[in-house]
Amino acid sequence: MTASNEGPITLGITGASGAPYAVRLLRALNDSRTPTRLIISSYGMRLLAEELEIGGIDELRAATGDWSRVELYEPGDRGATPASGSAPSAGMVICPCSMGTLASIAAGTSRNLVERAADVALKEQRSLILVPRETPLSTIHLENMSRLARAGATILPASPGFYHRPSSVDDLVDFIVARIMAHLGLPFSMNRWKSGEVS
Repeated sequence: MTASNEGPITLGITGASGAPYAVRLLRALNDSRTPTRLIISSYGMRLLAEELEIGGIDELRAATGDWSRVELYEPGDRGATPASGSAPSAGMVICPCSMGTLASIAAGTSRNLVERAADVALKEQRSLILVPRETPLSTIHLENMSRLARAGATILPASPGFYHRPSSVDDLVDFIVARIMAHLGLPFSMNRWKSGEVS
């Protein structure tokens, strides 16, 4: 499935380690002036605090640029706009995506708005990108990922490459964000290839 140009992107942030990916992605969406529906689980908020010392929405807003196109939704509100298949949408990303969230989406249980919005993306055949970071992966993790891939989701692990010769953590984060933005069909400036590579 590919992203449509109609409607906003839904961004879910859950409790898997990887807060820098989430913050950089939200900044990239804002920089590209992409309308965004933002849902942050309670563990996602805890993750932002523990990994980046972002203590609340005001601090997240300060770290991610212009929020004039961002709509924030409560994770417990399963009746909110992202839960509706009738609402226009250009797709959804869950970054980072915890294995609990991934398992729930694979099972179709929709315990909260993040999971319900992902369920809607699948049933409406919209782009759904899941960014897990767990390692190593159990058979259960792999089977859930396989089930979701067969249903149309894109499994995009937070596993940065090194062929672009990163010189900082930011370079590694940007590598993953560039891949997400490419799958959404959105611009992101990054030189992923360096000259002089050995094939």
